[in-house]
Amino acid sequence: MQAYIRQKYGGPEVLSLGKFHKPSPKPDQLLVKVKAVSVNPLDWHGLRGTPYLIRLSMGLFKPKNPFLGADVSGIVEEVGSAITNFKPGDEVYGEINESGAGSFAEYVCVRQDFWAKKPTNISHEEAAAAPIAALTAIQGLRDHGGLKAGQKVLINGASGGVGTYAVQIAKAMGAHVTAVCSTHKVGQANKLGADEVVDYTKSDLSTLNAKFDLIFDGVGNCEAKIAKRLLKPGGTCLLVGWGGFKHMAKFALANVLVGKKWNLTFFTAKMNLDDLVYLSELLSSGKIKSIIDKQYMFEQLPQAVAYQEDGHASGKVIVTVNQPGHSS
Repeated sequence: MQAYIRQKYGGPEVLSLGKFHKPSPKPDQLLVKVKAVSVNPLDWHGLRGTPYLIRLSMGLFKPKNPFLGADVSGIVEEVGSAITNFKPGDEVYGEINESGAGSFAEYVCVRQDFWAKKPTNISHEEAAAAPIAALTAIQGLRDHGGLKAGQKVLINGASGGVGTYAVQIAKAMGAHVTAVCSTHKVGQANKLGADEVVDYTKSDLSTLNAKFDLIFDGVGNCEAKIAKRLLKPGGTCLLVGWGGFKHMAKFALANVLVGKKWNLTFFTAKMNLDDLVYLSELLSSGKIKSIIDKQYMFEQLPQAVAYQEDGHASGKVIVTVNQPGHSS
């Protein structure tokens, strides 16, 4: 089989496509033939080893694990001897970042608790788009943001990979959603269910008069002084992913200076099988859908990473693997 690896930190140019033996599943594992993967900020942060703090776990001077990739959808080819709830031919999807494997490959072999059945009414591409981004939205809004029905949430970066799911999931939770995006993505935000849309090229956040229970900042550029003004007393500003990490210190300082009148949280999503099953229900029912910006072939994966890192994707960036007639 073929898989992408990197032996040092750097940009997409350090990725190389190598040949490896196809793995055999251990008793608690599934061997899955990959059909599609998605590219996330997590991937290029891991590729570059930034912010540098993450190198404490990934390797200070070079990566300990050469493999990359987290989101994946595919078909079960072989099951371990202890597996009873999956069988060869099942279509599955999952998020394998914490497995030690990497999804940027033709086959992956990881424990069964990283997988859920793929909804039958969506494609492998739509399934691969969802895990990290949608789980980030679910866990951020529900667990870290404490969003309740009837509350008001401002979603900054509403057209991005996480943001497109966050708008839909917040609406499914019964919240009033204000989405922030650029001019050519306003129509998309409206279609996803946003109650109000702010075009940041025309209206700066500092001009808003509304008060919010939650600011879900998927970009990391909502200034602390603006967040303070926009939040209700006791409201929460949620800094999502590594994009918000660089602003954590100044937000924390601002929080102290105003007497902790609002809450500040930084988080990254964690794989959770119960949440993945819940996500399957949302996708299967049509309550949410995956928004795909661009699709690449497996041989173009470095270009897909470069495009995602550029930061202008409207939705998710997908790489298709193991097409009919493609040799493994």
